[in-house]
Amino acid sequence: MDKDVIDTIIAKQPGMKRLRSKLEAMQPGTYCMHRSWGFGQIKAYDEAQDKLIIDFDDKPGHPMDPAFCADKLELLDASSVLVRLRTEPEVINEMIKKRPTDLVADILAHHENQSASPTELENLLTRLLGPTKFKKWWTATKKALVKDPRIATPSRKTDPYLLRDEPLKPEQEILEDFYMVKQPKKKIALAEKLYQISENVEEIASDLPNIFEHLTEAVKDAMGLNYAERLHGVWVRNDLARHLDEDPELIEPTSKSLILGANDLNELASEIPNGYHKRFLDLLTRVYPEDWKSVLIDILKNSEGKMTSECISFLVERDCGEMVHEHFKRWLNEQNLKGPVLYWIVKNRNSRKFAKLVDGMVGTRMLNAILYAIDYEALQSTGNRRIQLADVLSDDQELIPDMLADANDEVARDLAQGLILNQGFEDLTKKSLLARFIKRFPSIQNLVSGEAEQKVDELIVSQKSLDDRKAEYEELINKKIPENKEAIEVAREHGDLRENAEYKMARQDQETLMARKALLEKDFNRARVTTFEEVSADTVGIGSIVVVEDTASGEVQEYALLGAWDSAPEQSIMSYKTPLGQALMNKHVGDTVQTEIDNTVYNWKIKSISRWLDSGRTL
Repeated sequence: MDKDVIDTIIAKQPGMKRLRSKLEAMQPGTYCMHRSWGFGQIKAYDEAQDKLIIDFDDKPGHPMDPAFCADKLELLDASSVLVRLRTEPEVINEMIKKRPTDLVADILAHHENQSASPTELENLLTRLLGPTKFKKWWTATKKALVKDPRIATPSRKTDPYLLRDEPLKPEQEILEDFYMVKQPKKKIALAEKLYQISENVEEIASDLPNIFEHLTEAVKDAMGLNYAERLHGVWVRNDLARHLDEDPELIEPTSKSLILGANDLNELASEIPNGYHKRFLDLLTRVYPEDWKSVLIDILKNSEGKMTSECISFLVERDCGEMVHEHFKRWLNEQNLKGPVLYWIVKNRNSRKFAKLVDGMVGTRMLNAILYAIDYEALQSTGNRRIQLADVLSDDQELIPDMLADANDEVARDLAQGLILNQGFEDLTKKSLLARFIKRFPSIQNLVSGEAEQKVDELIVSQKSLDDRKAEYEELINKKIPENKEAIEVAREHGDLRENAEYKMARQDQETLMARKALLEKDFNRARVTTFEEVSADTVGIGSIVVVEDTASGEVQEYALLGAWDSAPEQSIMSYKTPLGQALMNKHVGDTVQTEIDNTVYNWKIKSISRWLDSGRTL
């Protein structure tokens, strides 16, 4: 459009004066974006129609009134990535696929102030890639952008993506983040990185006094830090202090004060970050110079993960191996040996270095302890997390045979029964493990077979009775079994399990609860809910009301034959699985059936049949 056309448009609509520069830019060849019709290119101005002719992807040659579309169109510069996708598609597609950070840098380079807010950038990239492809692509690209020294990524939602005038070195970026970040936990982690690289980077080394000052305040403030995180911060601060010739023992809080202030050393030990376990144990020897051995033994007993192996190695290096072995034997005899320590023993049972520590440990007592630990962890777990001890028991083909080497038939059978009831294994894994029992003790095959080889009959049940069974199952899982586990743990603390009546009772309760749980699960798999609609009034079935007469006494009784789990004698409701129910099934009016109760034979003649649903009664 030329100057005269634009003057005419503004004369007709004076409010368009503010858009004069945009109207002047609406020249043939200019690319644009419409809110509804997407990408387009202005092809010409038709004076006869007073219309712009625009080629949109789905509307080629579309006429638009310039005055109308001035507000509707977004004009695109030739440097726009959306335009370049059309003019040089090979270049842009190659960056999308192979150089995503280069694409973002290119976009920022052509953006005002070489920066863009996350929303601006994401909207543009969604247009470029399409909403389906964008999400996955952007998730991966954002991770790569954090490592790109050319681009400053936002630390907050309100911050922009910024193309730096000069690429920032990784160590400079860490330093920049350290000063910007407010959270003490992140500040500690960044200070640790800066200290580690300071010896090789002069700029960082010169900044260490400032880093030390900021870190000291962060540790003192301790906002949002647990004790282990705070102790980690003190250790990093102390390293910096020594580097700067400061005395860390004069700076509060000290590592010793944190140890003495901790309510639970075992909980603190479980949260120590990797790389600091040995430092933590060494600190305990200095905080408790007289009692450090007993403190570390207690830490070991309740340890998990890396702390277990580090604690054992630490004690062995200080000539405490015999003491560790004696505690292993005591905990095993008292059934107090916990999963992580059992896992360490199993993994190191053939180690030359630790041979004396595990000597005499491998046997049926340890297998019983392993099965208990696996079962306990499975019941405490709320997700699908793998159980390390269960995995090693399954993967190590020689472990079960080794532990059963000196067992007799009775002990092996008890252990196999415990495995069958264990919640920590899938059925296929149980069968594989039981096969190792059977190889040495063939009689256990009868324990495994039994009902498993029998055909499972379907159970027809009412919805109410199924709901009642499910409520019972939920109470077992969420209340009774956890309470029983706690009772076993409490009983364990009372000493020798051979003379511990409370422990034996709790274990017996466990067997009862587990058997009930297994039965309910089996029954749920067999259950099929009925509404009693299918039964007729001509033949006795599930959902029939039957009036019968005792042929000897003439006594008349009415019974409602309902689901397998329905029983209410006071309402004359009985399960179709009862002896009388089974005898009446599929019979007709006039038929006689026979039952035997307490060695007495009764003959019942069917007088009438009706449907439960038609009676208006409810369960």
